Amino acid sequence: MDTLKQELKQLIISSLDLEDVKVEDIADDEALFGEGLELDSIDALELGIAIKKKYGVAFSAENDDNKKYFKSVDTLAQYITEKRNESK
Repeated sequence: MDTLKQELKQLIISSLDLEDVKVEDIADDEALFGEGLELDSIDALELGIAIKKKYGVAFSAENDDNKKYFKSVDTLAQYITEKRNESK
C-alpha cells in the first residue's frame, strides 16, 4: 500500500497543479482539506476524476461518505484498495 500512497501523492500534486508541493511534503495522515493541504471542493472533484481515470474507482456525488474517503492519503488508499478488491 506504500506504493499506492506515493502514487496518490504524486497524483494529487500533478492533477491539481500544486507546483510548490513535493511528495515528501504530504504526510499519509495529513488532512487534505481544511487545515492540511487546504484543498477545496473543486480540487475534490478534479482529484476524484483523476483517481477514476488512473485506478478505475469512482465516487458518487450522492455518497455522504466521500468526506471520509478524501480525509487523507491514508483514507484514499484504503478506499481504492477496498474497491479494487471488491471488483476481483
